[in-house]
Amino acid sequence: MSERRLVGPVRIVGAGLLGSSIGLALRQHGVDVILADVSPSSVTLAVDYGAGRLAAEGDNPDLIVVCVPPDVTATIVAAELAAYPNALVTDVASVKSAPLAELRALGADISRYIGSHPMAGRERGGAASARADLFVGRPWVIAGHDGISYRRAAPVEDLALDLGALPIEMDVVEHDASVALVSHVPQVVASLLAARLQEASDTAIGLAGQGLRDTTRIASSAPELWVQILGANAPRSAEILAAFRTDLDRVITALESPDAQGSRRAIAETIASGNAGVARIPGKHGQARHFARITVKVDDKPGELARLLTEIGELGVNMEDLTLEHSPGAQIGLAEIAVVPEVEITLIAELEKRGWKIAGVTQ
Repeated sequence: MSERRLVGPVRIVGAGLLGSSIGLALRQHGVDVILADVSPSSVTLAVDYGAGRLAAEGDNPDLIVVCVPPDVTATIVAAELAAYPNALVTDVASVKSAPLAELRALGADISRYIGSHPMAGRERGGAASARADLFVGRPWVIAGHDGISYRRAAPVEDLALDLGALPIEMDVVEHDASVALVSHVPQVVASLLAARLQEASDTAIGLAGQGLRDTTRIASSAPELWVQILGANAPRSAEILAAFRTDLDRVITALESPDAQGSRRAIAETIASGNAGVARIPGKHGQARHFARITVKVDDKPGELARLLTEIGELGVNMEDLTLEHSPGAQIGLAEIAVVPEVEITLIAELEKRGWKIAGVTQ
């Protein structure tokens, strides 16, 4: 059992993906986790998966983590503050301004409340999809306000650190503006692009490669949840989408008259701006550095991908990222492995020595 900062007990309200994942991770540290949910079947399933235990009379949690949809977050937080007057309460909703404002309006004791937001998730929800390592290496925003002291809020930072996340301090306004850009607008863009696929022929869909999969991956998210998230962060998301519309109109104008003066420059500058933007996206554990990406051909037969990953591990090489591309019916797949540039040449040589075929290398 690894060293822990939180002692517990920790009460988790909401036994879905995030709540159950937090519970699983804390249980690995030996923390007493109490689970609660309005759905008896959801909380029972989370208990069965080992994310914690059912609430019992006399429970006196030190920390309460509210993991419920944004439209009921403030109501649940207020109820928890009232029910457990000695506990610090946080929530993991993806918007922070609205719950804080609502709690103030309700007259809740915000000296024991601080919002937080782990930047982690999966396309599938529920306890069945929960993972104890969901937060490892991921940012965890702690959205401070002037109604709580740093010392009183410290257990939330301990929670993030115990789960392997990287605590980041922001106020609620900065948080909501930031997630509009890096999370909420990307969801809309991905959904709009994926919606075009409804009109495509089966033949066209069969041509889909990794680019389409990458840009539409999050489009399978739950509409009910995103109605709430976008509604709670509407002004900030709308502002970014309006700028996106302006950029898109510029590209459309260029494509409608590709031979007109300036059209090709407009297209080139759009792609170049994307290059500059994507270069700013941090790598593993928040490191802003570039990696060499080695594409390896993998035969479409059982055990081949596992063998590749095992041999890379035996070489002592740490993979920073892994993406797979495989078209239905194809006899081979492509595994793109991101590694630090220092090991690129050695890794390629060792893989080729073992019979692997390198399809390409990019920086």
